[in-house]
Amino acid sequence: MSAHHLSVRVYYEDTDFSGFVYHANYLRYMERGRTELLRALAMEQADLQREADLVFVVRRMGLDFLKPARMDDVLDVVTMPGALRGASMPMTQEVRRGDEVLVRAEVVVAAVRNGRAVRLPDALRQALSRPPEP
Repeated sequence: MSAHHLSVRVYYEDTDFSGFVYHANYLRYMERGRTELLRALAMEQADLQREADLVFVVRRMGLDFLKPARMDDVLDVVTMPGALRGASMPMTQEVRRGDEVLVRAEVVVAAVRNGRAVRLPDALRQALSRPPEP
């Protein structure tokens, strides 16, 4: 699958006393990006939890804060899935303002049932391997 894009506007509540986006809010933007990626694949997290008792957890995340975002900026949260492994889904995420990359993250998300890692669902594997729709 190609990259998923989510547009996010920065509001006053997202900023700190300096007028820049508070660093932890980038994590929220990226969480929304991962959630919307699944939704775009017709995989609702609530359905997976209810029907298969399956949840996704962030196992690892490395972040590079490159440039700040400010109030009223329109950001593009880009989520790029990597090669799937047994229970984990690595991905790269970027928060961009236009062509500028502001924050880059390497994320590993794991599928978990009853506190234990489980193989990613076949439906998710198939959805991620489909070519992008025009």
